[in-house]
Amino acid sequence: MSQLTVATIRSLTIYPVKSCGGIALSQARLCSTGLEHDRRWMLVKSDGYFTTQRELPKMALIQPQLQDQGIVVTAPGMPNLSVSGVNTSRSIEVGIWRDLCLAFDEGDDAADWFSTYLQQSLRLVRFNDERLRLSSRDWTGELQAPNHFSDGYPILIISAASLADLNERLIHPLPMNRFRPNIVIQDVDAYGEDRIDEMRTDEICLRLVKPCTRCKITTTNQETAVVEGDEPLLALTKYRRDLKLKGVTFGQNTVIVSGLGQSLRVGDQLGVTLKC
Repeated sequence: MSQLTVATIRSLTIYPVKSCGGIALSQARLCSTGLEHDRRWMLVKSDGYFTTQRELPKMALIQPQLQDQGIVVTAPGMPNLSVSGVNTSRSIEVGIWRDLCLAFDEGDDAADWFSTYLQQSLRLVRFNDERLRLSSRDWTGELQAPNHFSDGYPILIISAASLADLNERLIHPLPMNRFRPNIVIQDVDAYGEDRIDEMRTDEICLRLVKPCTRCKITTTNQETAVVEGDEPLLALTKYRRDLKLKGVTFGQNTVIVSGLGQSLRVGDQLGVTLKC
């Protein structure tokens, strides 16, 4: 294991609509909830509770692109959908895991588009910041870490070497998009992210606070929306099972200590401090 003093950003990705396609960026601005525009939108069922690729793998083929304050969404066989991102005419309460959040309903045209493509009655909602949704203080300690519609933490970080090590254990190597990270780092050993406490530039400090437990979305091919068996979960179970978290882990959930309004860039080098 090499001495870990620096991590280099290899890639940056946001997922504007939770569980839909990602957008690779050369730079990303830090907001209180993570990378700007990440998980700002979400699909909910008729009862207001969220849905993801866990139930609807075809969500992987829905691709958003940023446009002004909103997004344009595409999917195979569907016309483009433009969402303004400024509609505030209808605020509703929605559920994600154990949290109840305020959100703006993006209207009937968006609801019809997603319902038609996914063949289920759904509505597209946008996070309403009037009510904060915070990460668990059991893991963030004194820090208050707001989220939009991420599973629970603002940013997910994975080392490229961790994926390389996992792929050596698999018959068929997998791409990083199976794990949907926001930041991929290099110059870090396999699972070196597990040892990192903070990563810093002069203006920015990120704290890695909790291992990320993985679900069956990792078994879905993000280019075809086909669920491809039990990997990588089967392999991870053999060496990455966390008894405390009752699952397998891959990557680190991360919060922002400082640097709101600053930008991270691909190629940036961040100084590293390790957990005690």
